[in-house]
Amino acid sequence: MNDKSKQDNLFASPLGDVPRFTFDQAVVDVFPDMIQRSVPGYQTIINLCGELAARYVQPGSNCYDLGCSLGASSLAIAQQVKQPGVSIVAVDNSAAMLSRCKSVLEKTPSTAVIELVEADICDIEISNASLVVMNFTLQFIAIEKRQALLEKIYAGLNPGGCLVISEKLLFEPESLNQLLSELHHQFKSAQGYSDLEISQKRDSLENFLLPETLETHIHRIKACGFNSASPWFQCFNFASLVAIK
Repeated sequence: MNDKSKQDNLFASPLGDVPRFTFDQAVVDVFPDMIQRSVPGYQTIINLCGELAARYVQPGSNCYDLGCSLGASSLAIAQQVKQPGVSIVAVDNSAAMLSRCKSVLEKTPSTAVIELVEADICDIEISNASLVVMNFTLQFIAIEKRQALLEKIYAGLNPGGCLVISEKLLFEPESLNQLLSELHHQFKSAQGYSDLEISQKRDSLENFLLPETLETHIHRIKACGFNSASPWFQCFNFASLVAIK
């Protein structure tokens, strides 16, 4: 990025005891650069969420962007929705993220109503939903809370509604997991991150970002009652799943 103030260099210097990752103002300031350089296929997933919105969003219904960060998914949905009376509910528990998200949305006119909600996504109500998106959000939710969250989403989705879950994945056997981790490391190196930055960020995310296997995700989704659940995008150890009620 040309604006150096927005380049992610949070882990560029030795930090000693690396602090646990948090979505604070420092992360917000560099987030667009951070996520583009850290998550292979991120922009493709965002764009495809818009395509799904055009296909699945029903008139007079709600869309939920859970863990909305700076609103990229909400904007992609808003730009593709043509149905009348649609509301987009963008939820995040980071006040810093939502403050910046509000500024971003104000600069990008949309015909759809986008409501920003500061809350834990496990605590909000899901109702009259035709599309629910969780892009790299579930991985930060305590594992023991994930099934109940998915069940709540399923209950709040209208028949024919769509759920998107994008996640970093764990693979078995460990040799395959190691290969995909190394390929991701190479991807980040190619984006200009040093070995020190990659190592320190990994330490910062340890025990905070908790990945699971694709099989675990699909089993949990189907256990809720979804008619179908399948990956629709994958690059290395990052994937996006789509499920239809």
